[in-house]
Amino acid sequence: MTDTAEMITEMGRKARAAFSQLTGVSDAQKTRALTAAARQLRASEAIILAANQRDMESARDRGLSDSMLDRLMIDAERLEAIAAAVEHVGQLPDPVGQVIDHSERPNGLVMERVRVPLGVIGIIYESRPNVTADAAALALRSGNAVILRGGSEAIQSNGAIYEAMVAGVVEAGLPADAIQLVQTTDRAAVGAMLKASGLIDIIIPRGGKSLVKRVQDEARVPVLAHLDGICHTYIARDAAPDKALAIAINAKMRRTGICGAMETLLVDQDYPAPGPLVRALLEAGCEVRGDDSVLELDERIVPADASDWDTEYLAPILSVRMVNGVDEALAHIAEHGSHHTDVIVTEDPATAEHFLLRADSAIVMHNASSQFADGGQFGLGAEIGISTGRLHARGPVALEGLTTYKWVVRGTGQVRP
Repeated sequence: MTDTAEMITEMGRKARAAFSQLTGVSDAQKTRALTAAARQLRASEAIILAANQRDMESARDRGLSDSMLDRLMIDAERLEAIAAAVEHVGQLPDPVGQVIDHSERPNGLVMERVRVPLGVIGIIYESRPNVTADAAALALRSGNAVILRGGSEAIQSNGAIYEAMVAGVVEAGLPADAIQLVQTTDRAAVGAMLKASGLIDIIIPRGGKSLVKRVQDEARVPVLAHLDGICHTYIARDAAPDKALAIAINAKMRRTGICGAMETLLVDQDYPAPGPLVRALLEAGCEVRGDDSVLELDERIVPADASDWDTEYLAPILSVRMVNGVDEALAHIAEHGSHHTDVIVTEDPATAEHFLLRADSAIVMHNASSQFADGGQFGLGAEIGISTGRLHARGPVALEGLTTYKWVVRGTGQVRP
């Protein structure tokens, strides 16, 4: 066994022991721990920002893209948002112990399904140091122990945030090993986590396509993940032009590097104002790649090729296609989408409902920007990620998504005939 594998094994054992200690911890104590963690994050502002500055300088030297730099960067405002998210998670209803359903059998047995934690969660992520705090807070609030493995580009930031989070947890009397951070950039640590069956109960990857694919290919424990965020907005023929323009600009340009950013705009061929819509995107600094019909709208538009419809740009680049009605839009989404977030802009309720029913995505929206694809915007607090799969959890994964259930059966002496 290599030193890295031994390290992950030892972390897994400590996490399982911490998980056992978390069983039965009160709602109030978990709230106190996360309140203290948020306070420690704020008190550590100078340390965290200095660590992030070192990461940013290294990332620039390594030639990371603007979108990656945006994900990595922490300033005072973003740090306050991180602390506030941790604090908010602490105030959310505790999912552990919630009764999902209750029934009494004819023989008098009382049966309940009750929410319980998943156990030990391994989270492998890139770029965004806020995930260190979000994941730790969500795991702790839902009664889980967590092993965090961030990307090498954020090694300093993650370490500083982790230290603050653990300080808060210990202050509230909870085990420090409930939150652990893999503090090595050795890629073998990822492989060891993926093979830690019996120690880690579920792996959640959050990052680029190559990371998620590796996790899905190599994992020997269950995986909760999404690959791409190829999000679409369909402008129906009767869409209100002011809404269409505002939604399209926001969905693409508010933050281009997040998974909820629009990557393809589908415009109905009978929509009366495609020109102003596309020109507004161009003037906002977006490169537009279009099909033959779209190319006629503005000389600045460049031709789209076949690969554009399957690309998550995470940059100010957008593919635009004209479609003949809602069903052609749905067909395009079915062929090229990633089951993440897809939007329709229309004033016709029947068309909206048709789209919302038939679009096979984790999140579907009517007359709203896809940038709302975020656990905080859903009222869930921080999120661990957006799941595009079909099993266990789908869409923003927050507290409820980090629990499973067990059956609790109460009898009065019944035996089975």
